[in-house]
Amino acid sequence: MRCLRCGNEDPKFFAYDQGVWYCRRCVRFNRLDVGVVVSPPVLSRRTIHEKPELAFGLTSAQKAASAQALRYLQAKKDVFLYAATGAGKTELCYESICAYLSQGKKVGFAIARRQVVLEIAARLRQVFPRLRIVEVCQGHTTQLDGDLIVCTIHQLYRYPQTFDLLILDELDAFPYAGSDLLRAFVDQACAGEKLCLSATMDPGLEEDIRQKRVEIVTLFERPHGKPLVVPDVWRVPLWLQWILTIGYCGRFTKEGKQTLVFVPRKKDARIMAMVLRGYGARYIHAACNDKDEVMEAFRQRKFSVLVTTTLLERGITIPGVQVVVFHGDHPVFNAASLIQIFGRVGRKFDDPYGKGVCLCARTNEAIRSCVSTIEWMNRCARSALSPNE
Repeated sequence: MRCLRCGNEDPKFFAYDQGVWYCRRCVRFNRLDVGVVVSPPVLSRRTIHEKPELAFGLTSAQKAASAQALRYLQAKKDVFLYAATGAGKTELCYESICAYLSQGKKVGFAIARRQVVLEIAARLRQVFPRLRIVEVCQGHTTQLDGDLIVCTIHQLYRYPQTFDLLILDELDAFPYAGSDLLRAFVDQACAGEKLCLSATMDPGLEEDIRQKRVEIVTLFERPHGKPLVVPDVWRVPLWLQWILTIGYCGRFTKEGKQTLVFVPRKKDARIMAMVLRGYGARYIHAACNDKDEVMEAFRQRKFSVLVTTTLLERGITIPGVQVVVFHGDHPVFNAASLIQIFGRVGRKFDDPYGKGVCLCARTNEAIRSCVSTIEWMNRCARSALSPNE
């Protein structure tokens, strides 16, 4: 037996009901009986000649990376765009999006986390104001069709054999990383080429890249030309980390800056927000029901300190934000997570530096790898900017 939606062949994930076998591994996405073929949805397709309306033009490095990615895609090759945080991964997709739409092809943008879906959809509406852009995620499943569909990876089960170009953002992030079910959804939804994006190398792609089954395009230079922020690492006892967190939040608030305080667990978020209530701190994690409202209030600078779990480690841009990681040696913070977290700092032209602080009792391999990788990316960027260096 084999499920024709998720590819399951494990007998323990099948159940028998009134003479019919069905797959239990993907049953929460609607029951599918064995042998039933999932049909593609009936969606609109139109030829669209559109150009992005950018507040700033792409740099020469961005243009080169964008063009190279499109050349690989037009050669029917999947592409991994390995770019530093803040290098403009989303912007590097615009040329490919326009090229596919001009041929009447369907484009999807799949992201691991709901919060990032909403942010990316809002950004795309600003850049492509004449396109019908829909976000498909929890709380947004009424409208499923548009010129450009932005969705969580879970929602790809709705789109079998649909996308001629499937842009897969942060493919090494939870919950996609390590999930055979979600990988099956991605493979089934993509009828053409994949454009994969991340600021951290996905171990699952390394062999495909070596074998040239996937082409790689790299960009480690941010548009403003300034280096990535290398975090300050403080090795101190846990009790002192609380005091330092309070101190840094006070310092940043006096400087007129907003602060993201990353903590490893949900209960840490609640406690930390109480400790920082003097700065009007609020907290957010995956189980919060008011995530959208809290994020919008933070964007509008209605409070200066937001305590968060790794929920906000990727895809979120807050102008001028500073970052403190509390209990940075906790196992939940791996190297990729920390690279993404400190990548929230220094993304804007008018504030390209900022401050990142990692508080830990010991410097483990994840912290060391985070720092060395950021420093390596900075060296690569300097080399690209100064060929003789």
